[in-house]
This record gives sequence, C-alpha cells and structure tokens, in this order.
Amino acid sequence: MATKSLKATGNELAQNNRQLEILNGGIFADGELPYFKDKIDQIGQFPLRPKKLEILQINVGYMCNQVCEHCHVDAGPDRKEIMTRETMQQCLEVIKNTGAHTLDLTGGAPEMNPDFRWFVEEAAKAGIKDFIVRSNLTIIRANKKYHDLPDFFKKHNVHVISSMPHWTRGKTDKQRGDGVFDKSIKALQELNERGYGMPDSDLRLDLVYNPSGAYLPGDQAAMEKDFKKALKEDFGIQFHNLFAITNLPIARFLDYLIASENYEDYMYALVEAYNPVAVTNVMCRNTISVSWDGWLYDCDFNQMLDLKVASKIKHIKDYNEDILNDRNIIISQHCYGCTAGAGSSCQGTVA
Repeated sequence: MATKSLKATGNELAQNNRQLEILNGGIFADGELPYFKDKIDQIGQFPLRPKKLEILQINVGYMCNQVCEHCHVDAGPDRKEIMTRETMQQCLEVIKNTGAHTLDLTGGAPEMNPDFRWFVEEAAKAGIKDFIVRSNLTIIRANKKYHDLPDFFKKHNVHVISSMPHWTRGKTDKQRGDGVFDKSIKALQELNERGYGMPDSDLRLDLVYNPSGAYLPGDQAAMEKDFKKALKEDFGIQFHNLFAITNLPIARFLDYLIASENYEDYMYALVEAYNPVAVTNVMCRNTISVSWDGWLYDCDFNQMLDLKVASKIKHIKDYNEDILNDRNIIISQHCYGCTAGAGSSCQGTVA
C-alpha cells in the first residue's frame, strides 16, 4: 500500500496536464477508440448541458487519514489543502439562496477540516433537505476527538455515505490499507447503535463499493443483496443502500492502471460498456462541485483534473445560478467511466 500521495512523491501524474495528455492521446488520438464527445454527439447530446441544479457538492479539503490505491482525489495525511472558514461562509451564502436541495460534503476525510462541525451546524440552519457527509468510516476510530462523530451526525440528521470496498477483510485492506476493515466494521456498528441504517430509520446509512482492480462493478442490486447478507450474518450490521461506483481513470487509479499495464484494456472496457441511456442522468447535469479553495467544477472528477466550469462565473464568491446553468459541461475521456454499463455517479448507478 502507498503511504504518500502522488503529489508528495513527485509522481508526474500529480500534474493535471499530464493526466489529460494521457486521456486525450494514445489510443484516442490514434483513432482506435472514439473521443467521448464524438460518442455522445451520435445521440445528439453534444455539447452536454446542465439540467436543474439539485446537488451542491463541496470538497472541504484533500487531507485524509488513509491513502487508498484507487483514490481519484489523491488524498492523504500529507495533503494540506483545507477549506477556510471564509470560503465556507461564501458557500453558506450560496446554500441559503440556491435551488439545490442536497448538500454533499466530501474530501479527503471531510471530518478532518478543523471547521467541519461549525460548517455542518451552520449549513443545517440553512434548511438543506438532504445533508450528506461522505465518510471513510475509519476516521471515527482514528482519534479520540472523532469518537463522538456518530452522535454528531445523528444530532444533525446527516445522511452518512461510507466507503466499504468489500464485506471481507482481505479485499478491503488490499484497497485501503491494513486494519481498515476492522475499524470500518467497528464504526458501522457504532452508527447502527445510534439508529443509522435500520430498516425503518430516517437516519440514512449507505455504503459505496469501488472495484479493487481493473474491472467494472457488477450489478448493483445483486451486490447490495450480498453485502447485506454477509454484514448482517457476520457482524450484525445493517445499512440502507449500496452504491456501485466505477473507478475513473484519473489520479491514483490511473497510476495503478499504467503501472499494472492495464490502462488500454480498461479504456477499451469502458468504451465497450458505454450506455447512451446513462448520459441523460450523469451527475454533472444536476450537480456543481466546489473545491477547497472555492473554484467551481462540473463534477468532483473534473475538479481533480482542474477543469473549471465553462462559464464567466468560476468561483463560489461570484455564484450566479442562472448564468452557471447556461453553460456547456467540460468533458474528456474519463467521462466514459460515468456512462459504462448502468452508469455511475456519486449516488450509484444512473440507468
């Protein structure tokens, strides 16, 4: 397992331009595979345009207590990019006035931002209907100051979406590091004790599955059934839904694909699994992504490639929903990941 981010080790893929060179070159430049824009042009969807804004996804920092091998954020303990309270205040002004009904806080480990709790409390007052925190679970057990997070989440009726690569120790620790599985199980049990994940509970607990290798996720409904059966029988754990998310070929997963000589095969698999129906509901169409320093992106993945929105409104301090909605969505070949098979978004399959 890696212990440092690509950025900390000086890896060339820490440079966004280098990632884009790879995604735009090679088998795509040679014409072996079609560019994503040409593929969606065949169904009259190019340029891709946003629909009504529903989700404001805010990345409050890239710092994380884990260094997962598939992480598209390239997060880790060495990443110091953290959203300031000033930028959070700008986000709060937008939250009060936006048409979005869902606030989605992500990271890194969002809980590691020193102003995380203040932000949650202030955003809760703004009347968001669905308040999501994307937790890696182990942060709850990482340090005593985080042990009360399940109670904090319950107090503010936070919808917890948690990473869980597999219901077995071996596959989970391979992707996320030694000891992650046991800490995740303990954290899930603590959330269950607060009422999270219970069949009739309003305290939503959903899990996220990412494949651990160079392959696409299986059927989401079938995997959810397997996850529920195994976690209930082995650990007494319950949860609401499982979201199966395709690994996109950027950052550390791109590094893995290249190092394992799987990049071309994986891109072929994504293109061959392209589903035109999924294009209608990809997350960039109803979501705006905000980076730790306040810049605006069509999605979390574009944020990691520094592909800012194609609008004169590019920063949260200048936010104008009407102007932002009149834009073309920035795309590249990584977008095949969101349209493969049943499609993929932060809320799981889309088709």
